[in-house]
Amino acid sequence: MKAIRRFTVRPVLPAPLRPLSDLARNLRWSWHAETRDLFQSVDPECWAASGNDPVRLLGSVSPGRLAELAEDRRFLRRLTAVAGDLNDYVTGERWYQGQSAELPAAVAYFSPEFGITAALPQYSGGLGILAGDHLKAASDLGVPLIGVGLLYRHGYFRQTLSRDGWQQEHYPVLDPHELPVALLKEPDGTPAQISLALPGGRQLHARVWLAQVGRVPLLMLDSDVEENDLGERGVTDRLYGGGSEHRLLQEMLLGIGGVRAVRTYCRLTGHPTPEVFHTNEGHAGFLGLERIAELCAEGLDFDSALEAVRAGTVFTTHTPVPAGIDRFDRELVAHHFGPDAELPTIDVERVLQLGMETYPGGEPNLFNMAVMGLRLGQRANGVSLLHGNVSREMFSGLWPGFDPDEVPITSVTNGVHAPTWVAPEVFRLGARQIGAQRTEDAMTVGGSDRWDAVAEIPDQDIWELRRNLREQLVTEVRDRLRTSWRQRGAGTAELGWIDGVLDPDVLTIGFARRVPSYKRLTLMLRDRDRLMDLLLHPQRPIQIVVAGKAHPADDGGKRLVQELVRFADDPRVRHRIVFLPDYGMAMAQKLYPGCDIWLNNPLRPLEACGTSGMKAALNGCLNLSVLDGWWDEWFQPDFGWAIPTADGTGTDPDHRDAVEAAALYDLLEQRVTPRFYEHGPGGLPDRWIEMVRQTLTLLGPKVLAGRMVREYVERLYTPAAHAHRAMTPDAARELAAWKGRVRSAWHGVTVDHVETSAATPTAELGSTLSLRVRVGLGDLGPDDVEVQAVSGRVDSEDRIADASTVPLKSAGSPDAEGRWVYEGPLSLDRTGPYGYTVRILPAHRLLASGAELGLVAVPSEGLGEGAGVLMR
Repeated sequence: MKAIRRFTVRPVLPAPLRPLSDLARNLRWSWHAETRDLFQSVDPECWAASGNDPVRLLGSVSPGRLAELAEDRRFLRRLTAVAGDLNDYVTGERWYQGQSAELPAAVAYFSPEFGITAALPQYSGGLGILAGDHLKAASDLGVPLIGVGLLYRHGYFRQTLSRDGWQQEHYPVLDPHELPVALLKEPDGTPAQISLALPGGRQLHARVWLAQVGRVPLLMLDSDVEENDLGERGVTDRLYGGGSEHRLLQEMLLGIGGVRAVRTYCRLTGHPTPEVFHTNEGHAGFLGLERIAELCAEGLDFDSALEAVRAGTVFTTHTPVPAGIDRFDRELVAHHFGPDAELPTIDVERVLQLGMETYPGGEPNLFNMAVMGLRLGQRANGVSLLHGNVSREMFSGLWPGFDPDEVPITSVTNGVHAPTWVAPEVFRLGARQIGAQRTEDAMTVGGSDRWDAVAEIPDQDIWELRRNLREQLVTEVRDRLRTSWRQRGAGTAELGWIDGVLDPDVLTIGFARRVPSYKRLTLMLRDRDRLMDLLLHPQRPIQIVVAGKAHPADDGGKRLVQELVRFADDPRVRHRIVFLPDYGMAMAQKLYPGCDIWLNNPLRPLEACGTSGMKAALNGCLNLSVLDGWWDEWFQPDFGWAIPTADGTGTDPDHRDAVEAAALYDLLEQRVTPRFYEHGPGGLPDRWIEMVRQTLTLLGPKVLAGRMVREYVERLYTPAAHAHRAMTPDAARELAAWKGRVRSAWHGVTVDHVETSAATPTAELGSTLSLRVRVGLGDLGPDDVEVQAVSGRVDSEDRIADASTVPLKSAGSPDAEGRWVYEGPLSLDRTGPYGYTVRILPAHRLLASGAELGLVAVPSEGLGEGAGVLMR
């Protein structure tokens, strides 16, 4: 029989055990080993059955066991110590509190998904895991962050396989009362609620759930409330589910509703109001519109409010391809804003202009969320050095007249939260060397370029650690494989072969990620005979563990999964290659440490960062990857191997796959497997162990989320906070009026004449030339512009590369024709073909970049020395 109503019965903890409830409700337990050990000791069997979830554990442990623990002095001493440690952690001074700079009072961080722990399944892949690691690292550093997301009643789907290897999706219902979250409540005890206006006079209501991530509150909006109609209740049903209108409502709730939730949380708790708003990808971009509406309600006009909002907004793009960006039909967006819907005081046309693709090749009838994110954020970044370059190219149409390398999008390379992803055995090895506290500090705060203490760990200890982790992975794989085959319909009698799957002494390769086509899940199958030879080599075999989910709507991705599964089902190789369904955090935490090699073979440059290889590296796993994302930036032969790419513009995709697959097989046959199996005089693979040591010593400190968050604080959050403080209402009005004046008058800005002191087309290195430039400023004055000399090496078409810029100075008043003269020196600091030009940019003290307005004036093609080549 089926229940007509479901509710959660909570245990009543004896008074001495009350701190267990606080420990369970703070998600620090998900990365704090002592807290997890304490919960495991409550009831080891219940702990395993709960999936290592303290909230579920406390709901299932027997009253008799609780009474017993309430009298257990040793357990109570441990409980007091762990509870005290959490209190010190959330209240004590940390890195942020020790900084001398005027840092932001608070930062609001918006993301559509957060991967904190498997017990809170609100993530689909890398974006969510990155967001979770960002919150955890901010907590470790003491950064006053407020996370903002949605609470999905089905989370992302659970994946199983059919008998023939086709992906099946399942959407279990999540009851918030059984999750480590609590309702945000008003002083009278009623749930706090925010609302959005929908077309036709309807309302979208949402409650706010609070997940405490160490020191960081994570606010999660939930539309499944009784006040909503059935359609509105389903807005937060699934992560990345539904059609266009469904996605639009999710993103309006995340952005607009999220700002309202932050205001409510700060009102109820006294938390400092955020000075900086950080949108993780374009999904939350509407937060800028809500903040504009707030300022308009206080008396600012739209343009001034836009400048005030931009000053304190940071936008991070995660996609290297236009297809990865959310775009909505203009009419759909227009329908949801304006007098009969949300933000009624804002002109709908102004909203639509923010998302318009005004660049060549853009679609004028589509509303682009990333374009809006860039227009509403004064600071923007990609997530690796290479991705920053790709992003500047991809969005360069928004800054016409500027070379892509001048587009104001910087990069902060992603990092990963070491305490979450480092196996306890690896942590203990470090703690044995330098002590537990120093090891924890090294993995959280970071700050050093090297972990030199790794050099002192004996080779034997490193090798035993690696084998131990590999052995744990073998056990995990066999358990998961049995479960998967039973789900596929196999009986117990058919599964005896699973006991022989994988070998703890065989070189183990991991490949686990989402399954879009560009990540090339099946590249390894390109030459199946060659792969079989590698898997079954008599002296140097390899074994491969593969996992990954295809998007429910992506049949192409599902076919790739099926192709891989069918190969792994072959009785000849199924003991050497496995596909594990339902890839998630719990699986990943066993997979990364247990592999010797982490494989990544995307189509370059389509991997924005790719953090899975970082998590593997922190456990002493070596990377074998295409030079893309973070690996392009930090690869050294000491850390692993680079798969050569055939990414020329004329390369046929099929030929490219064939070339890169052959390169992968060559590396495995000729360089990777020999090094793993080649043992030195002491019976150990000395050269392999040295690579593990170098990976931990030199790569470990780089890949930390602590390093990443410190960079965000220093390079983006703090400048944004300073810009926010400088943007008073009067300053915002001044800047908006100035921009309007500059835009309308820019047609009158010209470079009329350029001359230098050079008498010949050659000059000597180290010499200095005098530049004299005559410009027209029309209705603008010298205070409105900066005149620059731009110089550098030139190519055969006189294009300047690696340019340096020098401001020129006004020589005085305008001449009789109203023209201004600018002068300055030009230092010749490079040999070879060298050139210069002159340009005029808008200049104002409140601009973050000279390219901000996308306006530039340069010499006309026929102007004498406009591109004068000075040195050959």
